[in-house]
Amino acid sequence: MSERRVARVQLESPVPQLDRLFDYAVPHPLVADVASGVRVKVPLRSAGRMMDAFVIEVVADDGTERPLSAVEAVVSPMPVLPERLYTLARRVADRAAGSVSDVLRLAVPKRMVRAEKAWAAAPAPETPEVVPAARERATALLQPYPGLADALDAGERLAVDAPPHPHPELPRGAWADLLAAAAVHTLARGRSAVLVVPDYRDQAQVLAALAELVTPDAVVRDDSDQSGPARYAQYLRALAPVPCIVVGRRSAVYAPAHDTGLVAIWDDGDTLLAEPLSPGVHARDAALVRQELEGSALLFAGHTRTTDVQRLVEVGYVREVPQARRQSPRVVLSATREGEQRQSRVPSSAFAAAREALQHGPVLVQVARPGYAPSLICADCRRPARCQHCAGPLRAARPGAVPVCAWCGRSAHAWACGHCGSTKLRMASSGSERTADELGRAFPNTRVIVADGAHPVAEVDATPALVIATRGAEPLARGGYKAVILLDGDRMLQNEALRIAEHCLRWWSNAAALAAPGAPVHLVGVAGPVARALATWTHPAYARGELIERLPLRMPPAVRVASVDGHARSVDVLLESLRESVPDLDPLAILGPVDTSETPDVATSRALVRFDYAHGRAVAEALRAGVIADALRARKSRKDRGPKPRSTLRVRLDIPEPDL
Repeated sequence: MSERRVARVQLESPVPQLDRLFDYAVPHPLVADVASGVRVKVPLRSAGRMMDAFVIEVVADDGTERPLSAVEAVVSPMPVLPERLYTLARRVADRAAGSVSDVLRLAVPKRMVRAEKAWAAAPAPETPEVVPAARERATALLQPYPGLADALDAGERLAVDAPPHPHPELPRGAWADLLAAAAVHTLARGRSAVLVVPDYRDQAQVLAALAELVTPDAVVRDDSDQSGPARYAQYLRALAPVPCIVVGRRSAVYAPAHDTGLVAIWDDGDTLLAEPLSPGVHARDAALVRQELEGSALLFAGHTRTTDVQRLVEVGYVREVPQARRQSPRVVLSATREGEQRQSRVPSSAFAAAREALQHGPVLVQVARPGYAPSLICADCRRPARCQHCAGPLRAARPGAVPVCAWCGRSAHAWACGHCGSTKLRMASSGSERTADELGRAFPNTRVIVADGAHPVAEVDATPALVIATRGAEPLARGGYKAVILLDGDRMLQNEALRIAEHCLRWWSNAAALAAPGAPVHLVGVAGPVARALATWTHPAYARGELIERLPLRMPPAVRVASVDGHARSVDVLLESLRESVPDLDPLAILGPVDTSETPDVATSRALVRFDYAHGRAVAEALRAGVIADALRARKSRKDRGPKPRSTLRVRLDIPEPDL
């Protein structure tokens, strides 16, 4: 009689109590197909239905003759979940007090039958080669950073400040060439590289830089812009046992590339790299876990330095690699001069710089918000104009237009101020469209281009033009902009977010990096440490100062912060369990809970937990145990009392902004 085989599977379910391995007997007809990494269907007795699952491992029965349900079917014999990816997903989920299935949902795309069959029928991919000319080009691009190539070979954790200028001829930043060079250098050693960028425009720049160094078969795209079959085919290519270069957005950090030698994160301060879905793990944190498991090199690159990376540099976990000769844009702090109106948006110095630059090429003007008049105020009492239905802010799409609420979309035909009764409105701010109108009149016979969310523009040519762009939507210019004017800086800094100064410095620095070498960059109406950091291009020093200020306040990233939301009673029980499980937790670690109830019949609350990195594992385990216990209590309550709505307990670690 043959020995019974047992498959240990991970169910594809976000239910907390199912976040563990389950044992299933492998029927004799399926023994040949059930292997580690394949998708199967298994019965779940408690739910009375079939569920999808991944086979993690197949072992021999322990001989206890325990009753086991059998694997129902093999969805696909293709092993799509290698052991290294499952281990990474498990570690990431445990660190974030989440479910491994939520991480795998981001890492493994849905199965596409035709793409899978086409891949199985196609010949195996060949090992890509890096020609000597490309290798020499990559070495030359890495030379401005002494020791960087050797550090990549040694698998170190590194932080570099990218060159803040565009390509001299092509519409892309020099930073893209730096990342491409690091990836090609790694590929030339026979190892894979994973490049993670925030958005599709950054990805396009990196792909264009790689196209000049390696053949297309060496590059794998990992993003949701592709069709389902195309993305699944690219995922199967990454699984192949030959090296490649993976380029993608935040979920690409989990790409199961063969023998990964480099994971690079570009601009980790961009909020697009923070995963909004559960368990909410930032690409930076996932990359740190991956580097620890695989021993590959880890590279953080950007025009600015986040306080998160600076903390790692300060504790010696990440090493900073400076340039041999520091490069920086020519930043001018522009203020209103004597005799000028203080409310003037463009001081005379910036205006003169724009006029001079327009004789040679395009000029970039960065503004805070899109639209025409993003906010309106009462013309008499200067209080914000609010919608009479929902109290949302009013805005105007063009001069003389009826104000519209930004929240509910209702038109305010008969608006009256709730404070003074006036019916007169005044524009309190200028958006991209109004700024384009104003500067278009100031610079007649000049082409004006608006680039924002409603008017996306990827690139502009080298002919003279005024480019009015919102932050983050600046198009690329061939050869760089001849001048850059940064407006509304004081308005950007008025946001109450903890990291607003850090974000503003990043927005301004990325815009300044689009300027041609030697072109002036005017920051209008901003002073203080953040303005000095931009003018002197000393971003690591600014990040160090921010980190020092947050240490006594116990604010991230000096400490880790977790949020707990849910039914008031569940939150109280979880916090009490946390205090018992982690007795050496700071007595002031828990902030709250505060009432967040929206209806009187359901009491909900929210609390924050601040804890040191040394307590990370204990706190994550305690919070996860509390979530599972609450889910089990809810299931028992439904059985005893019948179906009843119940608030779900939600826990999230490393929240971007601690806000009660």
